[in-house]
Parts: sequence; structure tokens; C-alpha cells
Amino acid sequence: MDIQISLEETGSKGRYVARIAGQQAEGEMTFSRISPTRIIVDHTGVPDELRGMGIAQALALHVVAEARANGFIIVPLCPFLKTQADKHPDWADVIEGVKA
Repeated sequence: MDIQISLEETGSKGRYVARIAGQQAEGEMTFSRISPTRIIVDHTGVPDELRGMGIAQALALHVVAEARANGFIIVPLCPFLKTQADKHPDWADVIEGVKA
């Protein structure tokens, strides 16, 4: 499945948007930038018609890769991202509170 993820950011607020070719709906992961090196991810949402397609997981992997590439730390207030981070101790370098 071809999931395309893009970044939309205005000021201190932003979101990563996931789209699947041929689908009108989109998934998103929203965040607030609290400093140049820290963001708070507060929500991950996927419409019912797109659930089970791996979109939320793709968003989580993408934000972790972005954090590594761009040198920022993620504060996971979003329950989905927090749960995923707890399952991935290898994310401890970029997600606050994860035990390696």
C-alpha cells in the first residue's frame, strides 16, 4: 500500500498527514512545537474507513524518523504514540520517557 505522508506546519502548530492513493480520507498526527528541539504529539487520528491499513503506524514511524533526521525530541501525549513508544525501546533516543 502506498501511504504518502506530508507535513503541514503553521507557527507552533502542525500535523503530519497520511494519504493513500485513490482515497479521499486522510489520517493525521497533530503536534505543538514547544522549542526548536521539542514537539508534543497530542493526537493521532485515522477515519474508520481507513483503519487497519497501517496508517497510524506509518505516521508514528515517520515522526520518529523526522525527529532523528532533524534533531528534535518528541513528548508523546497522544495515547497511540505513547503505547507504540512503550513497545519500541529503540525509540528512546527521540521519545521522552521511553526506557531503552
